[in-house]
This record gives sequence, structure tokens and C-alpha cells, in this order.
Amino acid sequence: MRDRWHTRRDYMRMGGELRARFMHDVDPPLPQNISIRGGLRDSAEPEVHRFDYDLIVIGGGSGGLAAAKEAARLGRKVALLDFVKPSPKGSVWGIGGTCVNVGCIPKKLCHQAAIIGKIVRGHAQAFGWSEGEGGESKPGVQFNWPRLRANILEHIHSLNNGYLGGLRSAKVLYINAMGKLKDAHTVECTPATDPKFAITGRRILIAVGGRPSVPNIPGAELGITSDDVFFLEQHPGQTLLVGASYIALELASFLQGLGCDTTVFVRSEPLRGFDKDMAKRVVD
Repeated sequence: MRDRWHTRRDYMRMGGELRARFMHDVDPPLPQNISIRGGLRDSAEPEVHRFDYDLIVIGGGSGGLAAAKEAARLGRKVALLDFVKPSPKGSVWGIGGTCVNVGCIPKKLCHQAAIIGKIVRGHAQAFGWSEGEGGESKPGVQFNWPRLRANILEHIHSLNNGYLGGLRSAKVLYINAMGKLKDAHTVECTPATDPKFAITGRRILIAVGGRPSVPNIPGAELGITSDDVFFLEQHPGQTLLVGASYIALELASFLQGLGCDTTVFVRSEPLRGFDKDMAKRVVD
């Protein structure tokens, strides 16, 4: 078989007819979607541009944003769809995905608030600070949930605006609409209020992430999910967390630190699937 192959230089010197014969003359024949350079191409599609976009990204989280901007940097025409279905309690948020809006960022800020409270209550006096005796003249240290909530949401809104600005700078079209695949190259876009419309793309990337699941049990509608915690207008107070994986334990940690009487309902074992020793340390 070796003597039937040519070097790439010989191949490039061939005429079009010889190249076509070469592609079928090798043993085994090269697939039609493999180029001589080793790259993949879709032979069923003409080389001319016949779609609205080179790439359509469905999902505006960290993965979708990174992919859209990188494709645009490489010269592709890109559209990104992002839409948040309201939680059962009606919570919605902006672009950036779970981590930015209802995950890592607000959780870390709440953890920091809890740590500061622990320092003030448990260690500040040893360094000369006093909480005071209460009253208007010497107010004691108090936690203000609405103020923390407002400041966290303001910070998140600034991040949302930063992501939108980044997409504009990268020349990525942002579409605030629910995306639904109609075929291999067509996405039906459903905005919150405007009529539906369709766009086409040579490639479609799905990067939608995940959402909490509400159990199908009586009374489930009376509870909230982790998506709703950061939108509560008042201090949660006594709280029961159903589940004991990392999200539940993260929430339990900062809620307890912020003065909530917190209980975790464990069905089997905490942090199932994680390192056993580390899970035990977290629980202890």
C-alpha cells in the first residue's frame, strides 16, 4: 500500500481529475469528508455560505459565552441565544448562566458575609472591638438581609452587562429567546413577548446547563429551589434543606452563618460520590 501513496507536495501538483482519482485509488478509499490535510469537511454542504450564521450557540453560560466569542475571534458569524425560564416561584435572571446569577458568585458573597459575621461575633472582642450594648446611641451589630441581597444583585447585574458588552465587542449577535431545534440547521427562537422567528446555522452548539428539579410530591409547591434563595426579600429564618449534596451543604453553611436555624434532610449519605474522608470532614 505504501508505494501507492504520494507525498502531499505531489498531491498538490496534481490536476483536479488526478486528485479525484487519487482519493478513490488508495486502499482503502478515503472517506469523502476527509481532506488531504486531515481536516474534516462536510461534503454534503456546498462551500458557499447558505446559512444565516456559521455558528448558533444555545445557552449563555460560561461555556456558551466562551465558545461564541472564540468562534467570532476566528472570523465566524455567530449568534447566541439565552433565555431563563422562571423558576416555580418566578425567579429570573440575566445572561451569564447559573454560576454568575444563582451559583458560585452569590454563594461566595454570602459565605463571605457569614465569615465576617463570625469574626465580629466570635473574635472581634479579643482584638479590642465591641458589639455595643444596643440602643440608638450604641447600636449592636445586626445583620441586614435586604441590604446584602440588594448589593449582591447589583454586583451580578454589573456582570450581566459586562457579558453583553463582551458579546457586542466580539460582534456576536445576542438573542434573548428560547431556542428550539427544528432540524439540523434551523433554530426556532421564542422571545418572551415578541413573535417566534427562525434562524439557520451551519453548526449549532447546545450549552444550556441544568436547573433544579422539583419532586412530584404533595406540598412541593410550598418550597423553593436553590434558584430562589438569592431573590428572597426577607431573611429566610428557619430553613429545611432537602438533599445533602454539595449545593445543599453550601446553602446550609452560609444560611447557618447568617443566623438561620438550618436543618439538612439526608436520605442516604452526605456528598454521595465525593471523597469519603473529605465528605466526613465537611459534615463534622
